[in-house]
Amino acid sequence: MKQPLAYLNCQNYDDWLIGYNSCELHQLATQFYKETIHLSASNTSPKIILAENKPIKFLASFIASCAANCQIFLCNPDWGEQEWNQVFNLVQPDIIWGEINSKFQSSPSSSPTPSSPPSHFTPPTLHSPFIMIPTGGSSGQIKFAIHTWETLIASVQGFKEYFQLVQVNSFCVLPLYHVSGLMQFMRSFTTGGKLAVLPFKSLEQGQTYQIEPTDFFISLVPTQLQRLLENAELATWLSKFKTVLLGGAPAWSELLEKAKYYNIRLAPTYGMTETASQIATLKPDDFLNGKINSGQILPHAQVKICVQEGQTLPANQIGNITIQAQSLSLGYYPHISEKQDCLQVDDIGFLDEKGYLNIVGRNSDKIITGGENIYPIEIESVIRATQMVVDVCVIGIPDKQWGQALTAIYIPKDENTSVDEIKTILSHQLSRFKIPKHWISVNNLPRNAQGKVNRQALQQIAALRLESGE
Repeated sequence: MKQPLAYLNCQNYDDWLIGYNSCELHQLATQFYKETIHLSASNTSPKIILAENKPIKFLASFIASCAANCQIFLCNPDWGEQEWNQVFNLVQPDIIWGEINSKFQSSPSSSPTPSSPPSHFTPPTLHSPFIMIPTGGSSGQIKFAIHTWETLIASVQGFKEYFQLVQVNSFCVLPLYHVSGLMQFMRSFTTGGKLAVLPFKSLEQGQTYQIEPTDFFISLVPTQLQRLLENAELATWLSKFKTVLLGGAPAWSELLEKAKYYNIRLAPTYGMTETASQIATLKPDDFLNGKINSGQILPHAQVKICVQEGQTLPANQIGNITIQAQSLSLGYYPHISEKQDCLQVDDIGFLDEKGYLNIVGRNSDKIITGGENIYPIEIESVIRATQMVVDVCVIGIPDKQWGQALTAIYIPKDENTSVDEIKTILSHQLSRFKIPKHWISVNNLPRNAQGKVNRQALQQIAALRLESGE
């Protein structure tokens, strides 16, 4: 298997990095590699925190760290004090690349003194770097999924085979430290494709590169797609792309219909940090022909639908999703296994007779009210379809009579939005027990960069509002 510097050397004279200087990237990566190798001489497996805002420095640092077989921790430069305290105490890095807010540490090249004992982490003897990718930030507890160059390449290979490609050109507007941004780089870098990197805010303001979109993939989360479709010019531009990958959070029916209206070649995906991004994807032609699900399973993965006892269910029966994939992470830092055989996730779904994956909801989000099991995604979709709310999240609030009371926290379309009118519409489409008992109007919903709602924060908001009698 080719190593990082070998891929880089192949692209030295090709302007493959759009928006930046490819030669500068090569020079920086070579320089950082020499520095890292020097560090490795005194530390067999140095731990490097990579928290770099500038894409060219991030990519150069990442390539150099991988080439030197380091332990690399990808981090969000904009984390706050609480997040950084978690990271420093867990990782205790040997070096930090990037600029972290000065109030959290004294120097960008040295780490602070941790307040907890060192974490014991002894990587097995492998000829590969260990790449720690953050996950779990929306719940307030940051974890790092442990990947290797091989697990990331397995994901790239599955992507290539599924879409029948030799080279992958990517237009990246997602954070490079996140798996959804990193894998766009990996696909282009390791297949000899082109990579365009542009902050989403710049794109939203109308800035684009002189590229041929029909040759490119672009990855978005639902909230980004919604914003782009609000601008007719950007919606037209988006419709020219070869494929628009959509993941990170469930998409709602109204958004999918709007994408179809603009003839967007949308490819809803299912995957996570632990699987090195997608393991199922709906192809654009299927989407435009009316299918609404997460698509078929990519070649490098297998998905089974099981009951809690472990038995595999037949087609069209709902159960727990279990994943086997060559791209599975090796665990969460600092706990590592040589290779996970399978991963049972929190999601509930089913495979139809043609192997298309359908997501019903999450076990942890399930609400039990009056003995009935309810998955919020169904109710949220119907509420959004009324076009009377900008955004909505349905949660369960503890209730003495019902166990949990269904509660809709929503952003109204305007000040005249009528909850009674919404409930009337819902009554024609949902069973009575699925209509929320409480309705709480807010100005915004707490979401992370990938569009996932922080349900813990919403529980607190709901408790305060209901307690005050609002």
